Amino acid sequence: MTRLALLRHGHTAWNRAGQIQGRSDIPLDDEARRDLSQFSLPPEWADAELWSSPLHRARETAEIVARRTPLTAPELTEMNWGDWEGKRGIDLLAQPDSGFRHIEHWGWDYRAPGGESPRELWARLEPWVRARTADTVAVCHIGIMRVILAKAHGWDFDGEAPFKIKRNRLFVVDLETFEPQAEPVRLIREDAA
Repeated sequence: MTRLALLRHGHTAWNRAGQIQGRSDIPLDDEARRDLSQFSLPPEWADAELWSSPLHRARETAEIVARRTPLTAPELTEMNWGDWEGKRGIDLLAQPDSGFRHIEHWGWDYRAPGGESPRELWARLEPWVRARTADTVAVCHIGIMRVILAKAHGWDFDGEAPFKIKRNRLFVVDLETFEPQAEPVRLIREDAA
């Protein structure tokens, strides 16, 4: 069995402010660096291939929790949010003509003006995902994780998602069956080891 474990990057100032980051290369904040330094990959994942998005927040998260430098893949770059990058979702929702809506009402073809749809993102991601031949940890972004997990769970961005993406957890997909592991795997907290 070959597995892909997805890990979301640590917090940034934009995350904390509720701003949409997309492809904007916003770094981790100091609090995230301190928090992440307390964690490491579980032993069964310590020697897996390590990949990340080329964006600083993902690459640095990978370096901190794995204690090594990841390979980077442009395919793992966050979904392009076009004209909405830097804006707050809550503000866009308050503007009835913005077109912004909650994820439960996206469908596969929803996109920000000048942005990328989940379907387009999967077309970008799928060749990279299918090329994995060894257990792999990919440190990436919530949009990347949502699309891969949506495919694994058979969810069409319609109604409540069958998963909740939390930080400091590996969300694992069996690449042979493309089925998700039932529960995410927690990173190891160093002070508890």
